Amino acid sequence: MSNAPRIGSRLDAPKGLRLYIGLFGRRNAGKSSLINALTNQNLSIVSDVAGTTTDAVEKACELAPIGPVVFIDTAGVDDVGALGQLRVERTLSLLAWMDVALIVCDAKGLTEEDTELLADARSRKIPVVAVINKADTVEAERLEATASQIRALGLSPVVTSASQKRGLDELREAITELVQKEASPDLPLMGDLVKPGDTVLLVTPIDTGAPKGRLILPQVQAIREILDADAKCIVVRENRVREAIEEMKTPPAFVVTDSQAVLNVCEQTPESIPVTTFSIQMAFSKSDLVEMARGAAMLEFLRPGDKVMVCETCSHHPQPDDIGRKKIPRWLAKKVGGELDVDVVVGKDFPADLTPYRVILQCGGCVVTRRHMLSRVAAAVAQGVPMTNYGVAISYLQGVLPRALQLHPEAFEAYRQARELLARKNP
Repeated sequence: MSNAPRIGSRLDAPKGLRLYIGLFGRRNAGKSSLINALTNQNLSIVSDVAGTTTDAVEKACELAPIGPVVFIDTAGVDDVGALGQLRVERTLSLLAWMDVALIVCDAKGLTEEDTELLADARSRKIPVVAVINKADTVEAERLEATASQIRALGLSPVVTSASQKRGLDELREAITELVQKEASPDLPLMGDLVKPGDTVLLVTPIDTGAPKGRLILPQVQAIREILDADAKCIVVRENRVREAIEEMKTPPAFVVTDSQAVLNVCEQTPESIPVTTFSIQMAFSKSDLVEMARGAAMLEFLRPGDKVMVCETCSHHPQPDDIGRKKIPRWLAKKVGGELDVDVVVGKDFPADLTPYRVILQCGGCVVTRRHMLSRVAAAVAQGVPMTNYGVAISYLQGVLPRALQLHPEAFEAYRQARELLARKNP
């Protein structure tokens, strides 16, 4: 797998396929000025008043030579007061899933907050560029002393002056080099499943959840990847699966279906033809499918009243029978024989304390990056809370998980072992 940036040069690239570059540091370190200078746009309000940026400012743009990126300007990590502390917590939660973190330090010298921020980013294995900004405000001797402090932490600083637009080319080069070496690109949605000449059958129900006049992103992405692999795809609704397979001279290499139709599709598809779901493939591409399969084992051992968290990274308008808010909780309640205590978390924030929950159900994450999703998985694993995703959970609830994971034997083995372990703990 290449370590090159995962994105092309299209300005309309979805945010979930862009690199996220966050600017972090103390108030008045010049983060907003720097983001404006880097992009040649007035993305953030600039003021000499400390704490001007109170909420994260997110802007999609183009950064040569990387391509489409999302810059995030954040509140200062030295904010004060009760509200300021909430801003700091918000800023640090953003740090956890950045593809690249620009830690912006004032040229006058590092503070305790700067040092802790640099250490935090590195401990999370987030690619970091240490930036010494406002180089025009201090003497050379003071500037070198600050640079020495950063080098002592094992980082090579980039010196800039946003106000004078100095050091910007060097900063772009540092970002580009870091992306090429350390970025965590999404894996291809289809992985290496598709070979030249293959035919893949895609099943896309058109129901109340389907966007009018178009397909959802994973479906479009699957079509594009199949074509890029010099293969063929046939797209049908769930009522045409058997008919489509019977009409094909050569059976499809495999079938990919919307999760909600997986039982119906499995019943129409001969056992010799593997079946997977778009959501399972999203877990492979965006997250850690093995861990998601392992987490699904907990679903068998839920009991009425157990606390469950449902996470959706996008903030779509809920449908009357929304998959995350309505259908999955209803199916789970039927499975366990009683209502569960379900919390729904929407957007890019993720609770710091996961321990009240018996299991976490995560959406596919099509609008966020792989690093974002992996940061959630890491938090769940660290706190010992099983985590799975919609597609894996639905396949389990429909009784077809072994077949739905047939193309991913390592993931199914993780599920099987976790289930056996939980069975011994919950006789």
